[in-house]
Amino acid sequence: MNFKEIQDLIKLINKTNLSEFKLKDGEFEMTIRTDEYHKMKAVPATQQVISVPAAMPPAYAPSAPPAPVAETTAPAPVSAPVEKVEADNYIEVKSPIVGTFYRSSSPEKPAYVKVGDIIEVGSVVCIVEAMKLFNEIESEISGKVVKVLLEDSSPVEYDQPLFLVDPNG
Repeated sequence: MNFKEIQDLIKLINKTNLSEFKLKDGEFEMTIRTDEYHKMKAVPATQQVISVPAAMPPAYAPSAPPAPVAETTAPAPVSAPVEKVEADNYIEVKSPIVGTFYRSSSPEKPAYVKVGDIIEVGSVVCIVEAMKLFNEIESEISGKVVKVLLEDSSPVEYDQPLFLVDPNG
């Protein structure tokens, strides 16, 4: 699948009530989880079976599986770019990569930072998962977290704001 097909698939899944979608074709595997997945994990529920038509629309049919990627044991932390927001004198902490935003290392663990927390340069503020690698995002600024701009498990684009930080806090 190419990037555009994956984006279209994510949009399609967001329009449904699916909690999790898995696709496997040879060595190519993809799992997409929505906010419903995390809600279901918190409350025990019976197993849901969803029937899928035998033929996928041509736009979503994988052409050839991508070449396998060598995985590393621990990716190096990535520093998030920052940009000052003039109107409120807050600084935006932005995502340095495309992926999935997570506020904590697992659903059972507390968030790395929450509104009101004081962060320092080099503090881990979140994780962005990209291609099955979990990248810890470190702050390049010090200050007080004023707002978390994304929900947990949300897709995030390159340079998308994640947090608002008051450098005077």
